[in-house]
Amino acid sequence: MTDLSSSPALASFPVSAGEGRFFRPPLPAGHVLRPRLCERLEEGMDGRLLLVCAPAGFGKSSLAVEFCERLPAHWQSLWLSLNRRDGDPGRFLERLLEGLRQHFPRIGDEALGLLKMRQRHQPFAFEEWLDGLLDELGERLDPASPLLLVLDDYHLAQGAVLDRCLQFFLNHLPAGMLVLVTSRQRPDWHLARLRLSRQLLELQEQDLRLTLDETRELLSEQGAELPGEALDNLLQRSEGWAAGLRLWLLTAAEGERGLHGAQGMIRDYLLEEVIERQPPELQAFLYDTACLDRFCAELCDAVRDSHDSAAMLQHLQAHQVFLVPLDEQGHWFRYHHLFSDLLRANPASQLSQPLSRLHLRACRWFSAQGRLDEAVEQALRAGQPDVAASLVQNFSEEHLLAEQNVAMLLRWKMDLPDSLLTSTPRLILLYSWALALACQLDAAEDLANHLQRFLPAPSGAEQQSLLAQWLAISGVIARGRGDSDNAELYCSQALAGMPSQHYGSRLLCLSTLANLAVVRGDLWRARGLNREALELAQRHGNPLFEAFCHYDRGRVLLARGEILRALEEVRAGLERLRGLPSQRAYAVRARLTLYEGFLVALRLCPEQARERLQAGIAEARSCRDISLLVGYCILASQEGRLGRLNEAFALLAEAERLMHVWDVPPVYYLAMITVTKCELWLSQGQVELANAWLLRLAETYGGEPAAAAPEFHPQLPLHIELQRAALERRTGQLEAAERRLRALTQRAQTQGGQLLGVFAQVQLSL
Repeated sequence: MTDLSSSPALASFPVSAGEGRFFRPPLPAGHVLRPRLCERLEEGMDGRLLLVCAPAGFGKSSLAVEFCERLPAHWQSLWLSLNRRDGDPGRFLERLLEGLRQHFPRIGDEALGLLKMRQRHQPFAFEEWLDGLLDELGERLDPASPLLLVLDDYHLAQGAVLDRCLQFFLNHLPAGMLVLVTSRQRPDWHLARLRLSRQLLELQEQDLRLTLDETRELLSEQGAELPGEALDNLLQRSEGWAAGLRLWLLTAAEGERGLHGAQGMIRDYLLEEVIERQPPELQAFLYDTACLDRFCAELCDAVRDSHDSAAMLQHLQAHQVFLVPLDEQGHWFRYHHLFSDLLRANPASQLSQPLSRLHLRACRWFSAQGRLDEAVEQALRAGQPDVAASLVQNFSEEHLLAEQNVAMLLRWKMDLPDSLLTSTPRLILLYSWALALACQLDAAEDLANHLQRFLPAPSGAEQQSLLAQWLAISGVIARGRGDSDNAELYCSQALAGMPSQHYGSRLLCLSTLANLAVVRGDLWRARGLNREALELAQRHGNPLFEAFCHYDRGRVLLARGEILRALEEVRAGLERLRGLPSQRAYAVRARLTLYEGFLVALRLCPEQARERLQAGIAEARSCRDISLLVGYCILASQEGRLGRLNEAFALLAEAERLMHVWDVPPVYYLAMITVTKCELWLSQGQVELANAWLLRLAETYGGEPAAAAPEFHPQLPLHIELQRAALERRTGQLEAAERRLRALTQRAQTQGGQLLGVFAQVQLSL
């Protein structure tokens, strides 16, 4: 029996759940250098693809590491260790882009945001996305400093969609880049063209088998010697399988040098025989921790309810067989996939306790570390949806409503059973808010209606709380649909019955009512509601809600034409957020940044405005907030005034495409984009096209009954009239234009649209 206590202790490092996403593992101790194979690979460095395909344990990854270490000094390298989760093309491409950004900062800024926001159930134009990235990459690559991209263990992520993406990537690979792929099976790529054009170099199992000299060197490195006949027999039975030989050496170190086995593949025999010959406590450790995709000593202790995992890992690490390090510190590991597959395939009787209990303990550990996503995943693996539900319910409504970063919650929604979403009132409310804030109104309404299953509630207080929350969600949904009357009714009733602890819902209702007041031209009421909301946010000391109230107040001041005061209000909101981490995305910061850009543009500082608008758009995309419409429309108008009409229309097309990807109903965005297009069409001289659409917009938002203006453009009807006057001036109808502008000026004074009234007065003075 091995005395594990005599092994040197692992270094003590702070627990961190972040793995080295682009960490290239070091060569294992006792690695036998294989210059003959590296030289073969070097012959293909003028091509596009180096493909290393062989079964598990033939040293593919080690060969790739050795090849990287031999690269000439002017070469760069990027290492991606793949796993099954990378089978999602969006996740894979996101990782690839983040890796490229280590070499080319800021490359693909918009592309990265788009990937983070995509919905798995919707089609995504991966090839179109790749085409744009490859164009940008081609501009940044320097052939004098080429880049080697290594995709290690591609078979774990392989799938039809990802195969097509990588096929497209290889077909359009820019100069100055080379791809090295290791895999247990050949990818489903059409490689004939690359092979014929000498752009492909491929190594297979027969190439990677250890030669007699390499086997002898491996034994010598480990201090083992065999007579010639025994060595030949070992090589023959192992079929040159490097992992099998290393495993045999591990057993030999314990004094068991004989190889006794039945018929069959020698590598299968070696694997099973070696594991079975390990000390019982080490076998138990292997089987109990094989269910973990990655682990550290502390996690293993929690899963096994023990305190010796560091010694176990040190023993395994010393033999360089079972473990793959995931960080520079040697704190996080995973098993070789070969071993984890075999260990997981063994009967449950090998485990010291039921598998579900192991997953549940891992869930508790991840939860204590604040890794909610991994905790939820472990709960689901344990077959405990109720535990997953309780974890998700720890995500408070106030936190969700303050951040309004619904992307994460919607991603969790895809990983949870549908039945879970309606299992408790809290989950129903949480996901109804998430869907409503994501503008998925029908889905939000359907889910919120499930609250009736929990009525009547056990107590009068709970009954009142559920009804008030349902009214608040229904009010936000009605506002999104343009149903102003019901939005006003529901939000007012919600405020009357909302318990004080649900201050986030109260603030959303106050904001909705203030927005409706702006639509109706009652700016004094809007200011009063803003004041009430700000006082509520300040009482609770929530900087996100305070900033949100500054944003609402700034919009009201902007509608009044008080540009400088509005800018002060917006910057006060941004100042309130100064202490928040810059690497996280916040919807309210995005909105404040966008309106700062708009206000700076009104002060005739176009370059500063462009910078703020682009920053606001980037953050809004990251948290799936449709306020980016404001940024795209303003930027498009700026481009149009500069005569860059193609760029202007491209910005609007991108905004519309995002709305489609995010399943946003047209009522939110179509009119805003169309009125901006009309401005551009007039610049192009397409008067008939602009006139046709302006008439349709006027009938929709100025007829009887008139549709409510969208949330992010509450003064849209006045904007439409301003564009109609511009069209009349363009067509020589000067008297009609003057009448419309004077009427607009008067209407702006009575309906709270002083800013657009100022624009009308400027037009009259020309």
